Amino acid sequence: MAKKTETKTQKKGFFSNWIVRNLLGALVVVVVLIVGAMIFLNVVTKHNQELSVPDLSNLTVEEAQAVAEEASMRIDVTDSVFVKRMKRGAVYRQNPVPGAKVKSGRRIALTINAVNPKQITMPDLIGYSTRQAKAELMSRGLVLGKLIYVHDMATNNVLRQLHDDKEIEAGAMIESEAVIDLVVGLNSRDNVTYVPYLAGLRNLSAVEAVHDHSLNLGKIRFDETVKDYDDSLNAVVYKQEPEASDSIAVSMGDKVDLYFTLDHSRVPVREVIVEETVKEEL
Repeated sequence: MAKKTETKTQKKGFFSNWIVRNLLGALVVVVVLIVGAMIFLNVVTKHNQELSVPDLSNLTVEEAQAVAEEASMRIDVTDSVFVKRMKRGAVYRQNPVPGAKVKSGRRIALTINAVNPKQITMPDLIGYSTRQAKAELMSRGLVLGKLIYVHDMATNNVLRQLHDDKEIEAGAMIESEAVIDLVVGLNSRDNVTYVPYLAGLRNLSAVEAVHDHSLNLGKIRFDETVKDYDDSLNAVVYKQEPEASDSIAVSMGDKVDLYFTLDHSRVPVREVIVEETVKEEL
């Protein structure tokens, strides 16, 4: 009994110490401040009250503004591109992307399709190889179209440059992303090529591989997974006609039909045949 009384007296003496009381008081104040700050921040930042970013793609700036305001957000046009197949002045890309969770009042940065296309100076490709000509067109923002082969002593040497089936002179002004066809030479002794394996390649890489093998694009088909222009760029080849071959030659300038999808499970697994040579020791 005496021990219990002594323990209580010690505890009472401990808490009656002014240093201890001040420390405990300061601790309580700190805890209250922290809890109060957390409650304040949750109210100010609307914690867990997130909004879903609307899809503004292919809308005009005015339409995008109205949709954003209705969603308690705002827009800011930060960049422009020129995509010939898109509506002029329409939203090409946005950040954050549609469906992203953001706070009320968030700014959505827009990249729009330019109303006026950029003008490009047509280069002089006469005398270039097709590979050099393709690289020059790409660097200028132009697109290689058909390779039109005619008899000439120098295979794959550019003889003429065409736009809309008409000859275009070097120095002429032309819209960016315009398609340029090339008339190129073809020697009768060196007029064959092979169809490359294209399955699994994305759109632009597949087109480049076709041109690199002195072939032309035939039909381009997209399956139901491809919904818009961005999808078409990200789609991969799942079928080609004719099929790839390292042994069956085709004529330069022949066409290759390509079929694209976003469903990678449709892309066939390439079979690699490994030949083993059994050596007998004599």
